[in-house]
Amino acid sequence: MLSTIKFDKKNSKMVAHRGLSSFETENTIASFIAAGNHSYYGIETDVHKTKDGKFIITHDDDMKRISGDDLVVEETDYETLRNCKLYAVKAGVQDGDATALSNEKHADLIPPSLCEYIEICKKYSKVAVLEIKNLMEREDVEQIIEIIGEMDYLDKTIFISFSIENLIYVKEKNENLVCQFLTYKQEVLDEKMPTIIKYKMDLDLFYGLITKELVDATHARGAEINAWTPGNPKEGERLASIGVDYITSNFLE
Repeated sequence: MLSTIKFDKKNSKMVAHRGLSSFETENTIASFIAAGNHSYYGIETDVHKTKDGKFIITHDDDMKRISGDDLVVEETDYETLRNCKLYAVKAGVQDGDATALSNEKHADLIPPSLCEYIEICKKYSKVAVLEIKNLMEREDVEQIIEIIGEMDYLDKTIFISFSIENLIYVKEKNENLVCQFLTYKQEVLDEKMPTIIKYKMDLDLFYGLITKELVDATHARGAEINAWTPGNPKEGERLASIGVDYITSNFLE
């Protein structure tokens, strides 16, 4: 029987990476519901813009790994992507950044819409941790904000992105929205830090970058820090012990 791995998370808030992706195929309604039925504080996912200007939930720039379909997400229309059947996960808890997939497709595993993701977060009272994939136009970022605003869930949404420009668009639309800058490179973090401080952004970092000194410095400027994706409970406990605010994981709970 599949099970999450409990550890001493102290005051850290747990976020389910791409939904509970050790149980169900990442970034699907099934993985979001699985996370909703556990004690996670938030559910993380990824949003792309489609060729016809709609928004769809999937991680990669193409569908090859997740479905076997040779489709580039941003060059494909929404309905075609919605008709992609996705691979199921392999049995057993996985570690690392992405859970291993089988070669078995399930008819009910398809890429969700942005609204479906927010609806599930809302139903299960989970914070939505939404990664804006790739650099979008300002109007696209603003449209995402408007969609979530119409669903009355902006106060329970954290915006994350590797593109600091996306997060600037969020902050310039509404400075009170929570943004976390994503990176796994120390040199990128150093380069972007003046902008991060200017726009009062939080951090969302690969766990190996995070030290107690960085956590303390982040807290000293009134910001928070999220760690992704520790692959074992020992590393999770280290992060919790140095005061990381959020831990994003495939299976740690």
